[in-house]
Amino acid sequence: MLASPPAHAADGVPAFLSDVTGPDALAWVRQQNQHAFATLQGDSRYRGFYDAVLGVEQDRHRIPKPTFLAGRIYNLWQDDGHPRGIWRESDVSSFIAADPRWRTRLDVDALARQEHRDWVFQGAECLTPDDRPCLVRLSEGGEDAASLREFDLATGRFVPGGFVLPRSKQGAVWLDRDTLLVARDWGGAANGDMTESGYPFIVRRLHRGQGLDHAEEVMRGRRTDVAVDPMVLTDGEGHRLVLIRRAVTFFEEQYSRLTPQGVRRIDLPTRLEVHGLLHSRLILSVNQDWTPAGGKPVPAGSLVSVDPSGAAPPQVIFTPTARQSVDEVAVTGDGVVVTLLDTVRGQAWVFRPSVGGAQGWTGTRLPLPDMMSVHVVDADQRSGRAFLSVSGFVTPPQLWLADTTAVSVRKIMELPPQFDAAGLVVDQSWAISTDGTRIPYFVVHRKDMRLDGANPAMLTAYGGFQLSSVPDYNPEFGRLWMARGGVYVVANIRGGGEFGPAWHEAGRGVHRQRVFDDFAAVARDLERRGVTSPARLGIRGRSNGGLLMGVEFTQHPELWNAVIIGVPLLDMEHYETMAAGASWVGEYGSMAVPDQRAFLQRISPLRALRAGTDYPEPFIFTSTRDDRVGPVHARRFAARLQALGVPFLYYEDTEGGHSGTVNAPEIAHERALEAVYLSHRLMDAAPPAIR
Repeated sequence: MLASPPAHAADGVPAFLSDVTGPDALAWVRQQNQHAFATLQGDSRYRGFYDAVLGVEQDRHRIPKPTFLAGRIYNLWQDDGHPRGIWRESDVSSFIAADPRWRTRLDVDALARQEHRDWVFQGAECLTPDDRPCLVRLSEGGEDAASLREFDLATGRFVPGGFVLPRSKQGAVWLDRDTLLVARDWGGAANGDMTESGYPFIVRRLHRGQGLDHAEEVMRGRRTDVAVDPMVLTDGEGHRLVLIRRAVTFFEEQYSRLTPQGVRRIDLPTRLEVHGLLHSRLILSVNQDWTPAGGKPVPAGSLVSVDPSGAAPPQVIFTPTARQSVDEVAVTGDGVVVTLLDTVRGQAWVFRPSVGGAQGWTGTRLPLPDMMSVHVVDADQRSGRAFLSVSGFVTPPQLWLADTTAVSVRKIMELPPQFDAAGLVVDQSWAISTDGTRIPYFVVHRKDMRLDGANPAMLTAYGGFQLSSVPDYNPEFGRLWMARGGVYVVANIRGGGEFGPAWHEAGRGVHRQRVFDDFAAVARDLERRGVTSPARLGIRGRSNGGLLMGVEFTQHPELWNAVIIGVPLLDMEHYETMAAGASWVGEYGSMAVPDQRAFLQRISPLRALRAGTDYPEPFIFTSTRDDRVGPVHARRFAARLQALGVPFLYYEDTEGGHSGTVNAPEIAHERALEAVYLSHRLMDAAPPAIR
């Protein structure tokens, strides 16, 4: 049986902090916020930092993030006049010509004022191929739970008497104009319709005008699953495939087709990612070695084309080398766009089936700049077009238009520099971890940097869930850190996806100490080379990266003088019973398994805090509305520090969900607090002595 958080902890953590919106807990939060504001916001630099970030967030010269929808381009735009955003549309040709003619379809700020709700727009699910009607997703304050409401793109209005699905963690897709396939909390007793992770596992068919309690059940998973949800895939020829995804664990999935005869399981590996439908075939990547029935072995990390009916054998589209990994995949009307990491440097490729499809696939690398990150923005199933975002640590974002029909790419928009990068250079170096593994990391620094250990440096990483840390442009950090002489370091530690599934596996579960060792090895390498020293080195991470920061704070307090711990997991003995924690057992392990329990207890930052240890003063931030990780981790950790008499700074935003912040003023406030903290700890003339 899993342990529940103690009602009255002997370690000085008040039990009331677990009541997320309880009056005592919120009073404690206000007290901590006031202390952080007095210490940081009172600094004369705060206002300049705030204005610098706000200028980035509200800059009208930002590149609008495009989405193909209903034969047009859609975009959610936020600025000083629209902090919640306007959902707007433009014709494709004027957008590609970098002169879009926008028309507002939904003003989220006006809707929030009208309904007196803290609405955050989270996208729309539309009926293909015409993309009418749609279900607009609205979240209260940015939490994962959302309300779904039917919306007509043509009129720009919610449909009177249309589908309305009240607040829940939920997913819904269109079967036809009058029928939805929905997974949500159906109102079962004591959350009986939700998994232990807090997500739905019962899928029902809901007809127009029908009450939720009359919807017909189509499929159910188990309460021990992470989630069960429906999806609809469409290809450029109009074929539709209705699937139900059963996430047995965070990394193991089963897919079934919805047919007139009922739900039919598809023979696929359990560790995979589905990307789309092309010529009636599923395009997916496999995260495990797989030998399909009657087929040839497929190596882990490969991109594959699969006939969902099983009538034809799978085709391998691409298998990466040991130094490569498939990063992102998008399916257009006639091809596949793939972004690859090659030694953690971004590339983009177009893959097309050979004539007739029997002779395999042809791949062509698109000519894009090196030492950059390349991301898929969106792809059009009606054509061969796809948008790509290209940027680097010191190179502002560029929007490129790829064409899988012509197998070409061209730049259509480029953002002007948003911070002074003159004299900055980017290096890639390698550290040696405890077990001898070479760990790559990027360093952004001034060309004339002296290797005397006196440079203020900020080191960050993620190290989990097969997510990669790449050379992205960060104008906020550029203005507040790099342009002011700070060194910026991004470590590509194990647990991520930089070198494919094996890189992730090496740091998963009870092997996670390798992740922590990799990060510390990069810090020591920076110090060995004279890039920085412990008195001038700070670290920052969010979510799983927040866990990383908490572990490094407790395992190696002597290596750094500033630690920023954002929306973190920190109580690893109880994480499974907190918010959506049960969904991450596949990543971290379970307290119900003896060897995993021992490991979680050993690395849990909350448990590892000790009296008499010389810890650096951390800055901890979270959000009251985070319904994914939850604020209780951060609260308990801060309260334990308080009981030990260890100084800390704590900020809890009352909005924002797991992102922490949802609009420009909130982002500017939180980033400015961080910048003052880093200036105090790392940049001011007389930093505390090295411990």
